[in-house]
Amino acid sequence: MTLAQLRLAWSRLVRKMRFRATVYGLLGVAAALLGALLKPVIPERLAGAIGADSVGNLLTILASSMLAVTTFSLSIMVAAYASAANGATPRASRLLIADSSAQGALATFIGAFLFSVVGLIALSTGVYGDSGRVVLFVATVLVIGLIALTLLRWIDQLSSFGRLGATVNLVESVTRAAMRAYLEDPWMGAAPGGGVPPAGSLVIEPARVGYIQHVDVERLSTLAAAFGGVVHVAARPGVFATPGRPLAWIEGGDPDDELPARVRAAFTIGGERSFDQDPRFGFVVLTEIGSRALSPATNDAGTAIDVIGTVTRLLCEWAGTAPVAPAARHARVFMPAIEVEDVFDDVFPLLARDGAGMLEVGIRLQKCLGAIAACGDPAFTASAKRHGAMALARGLAALTFEADRAALRDAVPHVAGAG
Repeated sequence: MTLAQLRLAWSRLVRKMRFRATVYGLLGVAAALLGALLKPVIPERLAGAIGADSVGNLLTILASSMLAVTTFSLSIMVAAYASAANGATPRASRLLIADSSAQGALATFIGAFLFSVVGLIALSTGVYGDSGRVVLFVATVLVIGLIALTLLRWIDQLSSFGRLGATVNLVESVTRAAMRAYLEDPWMGAAPGGGVPPAGSLVIEPARVGYIQHVDVERLSTLAAAFGGVVHVAARPGVFATPGRPLAWIEGGDPDDELPARVRAAFTIGGERSFDQDPRFGFVVLTEIGSRALSPATNDAGTAIDVIGTVTRLLCEWAGTAPVAPAARHARVFMPAIEVEDVFDDVFPLLARDGAGMLEVGIRLQKCLGAIAACGDPAFTASAKRHGAMALARGLAALTFEADRAALRDAVPHVAGAG
């Protein structure tokens, strides 16, 4: 496993709820045992002076209350995850599970519970002595202060945790981060290219079916240098890898029989898409939220309009930011860029189809596509005009009231269809 793959595995590990809970729990245990280690340096007379004898009562209260708070918080989080999966999309609930604030609150409560339980056990065995009780008392006061601050933040977060609007904002934030990372390094350290098979090249196909979650460009570069050729990446993260669809092409050099397996090992393939290295996935998730809002069972045009505005905000930011073209760190690897038209195809056909019978959605689509077209980027302008024309055709076909059809036509000269 290369350094890049280790970093990927580590980043996924730290986002798991059990990681933070385990770390905080170990810190709580360590804090509870700290008194036994420091008791030789603490004067015994301090115990009576600061009331350290009452620490057992404090720990008993803390243990019982933290168990109740942890159980309550878990039930709230599970309900929020279910609400996000049902009201938005199951893909969005993964972001809530990885939310650092919620994980931090739960981990703090678990750590405080373990701190109090271990402290009570140590007190009952007499390992602290009078001096150790001083340290335990001070640690208990600090833990209570930390719990108070965490509870205040957690109560504030509960007012929006799992709500549809907050979920849309969370998806927007993650999508923007992935988009900016892409714009800073569109080819992931490789040279621009790829996507087209060179004549006489060796085709590398996937050994399993799934979504490409990560491409280790550094590893591909090392392999290319070893066999004296170049690697043309055919599939970026987010592509659904299947037999017959190339991952990469090998050109030149002297490849051996083990090279295809080594190239495949540079592609991390999983059962679902990841936001890492895949900004298109964020747009897909936003579209799913908007599409569900437009379903007959939900009939929430306001949420769909909000999603359209969110997508427009992101695309205008993308169109207004010229991708950085840094010097290729791995000149033997060629990587294709994301096609702007593919991003538009991820979003607007579904929203235009599901909202074709709603005038307010059709007008908002035309206005937002017009705003994107006005950003000045030729690729975005062309895609916005094409999708504006398709959305207009869908709307006119679905609307039966002539006044609504006229209102939709009146929106077009000011937006995507103009010029």
